[in-house]
Amino acid sequence: MGGDDEDDRDDGRGFEREYRRRRKMARGRFVGLCVLQGNFVLQMARPDSLPARQKLVAVALMAMVYVWAILTVRRGRTIVGADGVTTRGAFRVRRWAWHDIYDLRVETNPGQRSADIKSFTYLYDNDGRRARLPHLDDWQFPDLWAEVADLHTAAARHRGMTWERRPAVEVRIRERAAYRKAQARAFTGTVIVFFAALAYLLWEVFTDADPHPFLLLLCVPLATYALLAVLFRWRCTRALAPA
Repeated sequence: MGGDDEDDRDDGRGFEREYRRRRKMARGRFVGLCVLQGNFVLQMARPDSLPARQKLVAVALMAMVYVWAILTVRRGRTIVGADGVTTRGAFRVRRWAWHDIYDLRVETNPGQRSADIKSFTYLYDNDGRRARLPHLDDWQFPDLWAEVADLHTAAARHRGMTWERRPAVEVRIRERAAYRKAQARAFTGTVIVFFAALAYLLWEVFTDADPHPFLLLLCVPLATYALLAVLFRWRCTRALAPA
């Protein structure tokens, strides 16, 4: 179930599987990216769009994004073997031994609006931290739950322990999930405040008032995020506290 023979082989000590990109990007997303890229080129080609120095910065940032995306596609993979799990991204390599891995879980993101990926596989360590496993998702594997269940079975003899749930780790997983949700809410609130501040700044410009771009576009959003992060984290702590 781990793919073709080169990706699911016996290395003399057990199994080894390599999960990498097999299916191409969905056509709708590809078209959307082409439209965005075309708009970027059009804006950069306009002589009155931005000063030359700012155009140079924008082009440099876009080039960095492209390099990151290309390296992510070419290097990104998840390797599962007798020694544990290894993930490779554009620049980073992470490794977990089996005794440090608590569980491998398929999770569906309810806020995922992508047409191609809706469920991901996450690795949880013994402290409740999680890491997403690249290309081990329902776009590359339509029956993702069966693939992960097969991984559990294949890895069981290398872990030295069963896959039973441990209450202390489950509590930490719920705590970390609640804190991630709090940070996401704080970020959403900050984005709303940023655009409200941007609208107010434009109003100041059009009414010949004294504009304050540094205050409105940097200080206010940062202060908002700090305040909302503390507020939502406090609410999560209260909700998780035992009655």
